[in-house]
Amino acid sequence: QVQLVESGGGLVQAGGSLRLSCAASGLTFSTYRMGWFRQAPGKEREFVAGISRSGGSTYYADSVKGRITISRDNAKNTVYLQMNSLKPEDTAVYYCAADYGIGGRYHPQDMDYWGKGTLVTVSS
Repeated sequence: QVQLVESGGGLVQAGGSLRLSCAASGLTFSTYRMGWFRQAPGKEREFVAGISRSGGSTYYADSVKGRITISRDNAKNTVYLQMNSLKPEDTAVYYCAADYGIGGRYHPQDMDYWGKGTLVTVSS
């Protein structure tokens, strides 16, 4: 069965950095585009960043552009989210997701598989 397992979350001060990882198994990783989403308490799940199958195209929410970088290593079946200059409003559970589709639109309902999430807390 398909498994997506996130890691790397934690507590960090504002202005700090974290690197999230998502290890995938049970699927042909290189044939899936990958995305990171987040959900803060009381809010809907929202798109953070997406990356194409090859890694050649990346997409970001306006709120994180310039601070967050998505990357992938198809040899390791892993997608990463490097987060810099973190702000308290970045506090959320971060989820990775996989989708067999293509294109730059990443809506939660488009994604086929989800991880269980990792909590990121940014203190002020």
